[in-house]
Amino acid sequence: QVQLVESGGGLVQAGGSLRLSCVASGSGYSITAMSWYRQAPGKERELVARAYASSSTDIAYSVRGRATVSLERAKNTVYLQMNSLKPEDTAVYYCNADIYPNNYWGQGIQVTVSS
Repeated sequence: QVQLVESGGGLVQAGGSLRLSCVASGSGYSITAMSWYRQAPGKERELVARAYASSSTDIAYSVRGRATVSLERAKNTVYLQMNSLKPEDTAVYYCNADIYPNNYWGQGIQVTVSS
């Protein structure tokens, strides 16, 4: 059973930066992609960024130009670097992993951006 452990969240001022990390436990599997989603209070969960094993990435329009995502395959770790944070970035951020044939979610980590 794969477990995803997120770290790096917390409270940051508007205009600041943070880096989220997510490690997938275990070994003997091949990651297809790892992603970051977020869910703000009263809103649906939305995709923020996805990093594929092929090294390509997808970045949501809402954070494009402010966020980068990278997958370190040797460490089964995905990173989300976010800059120029805005109060509307406040949400619980969830890590997701596509590890064929299953899909896994982390517990979520709070990111709060103060104005």
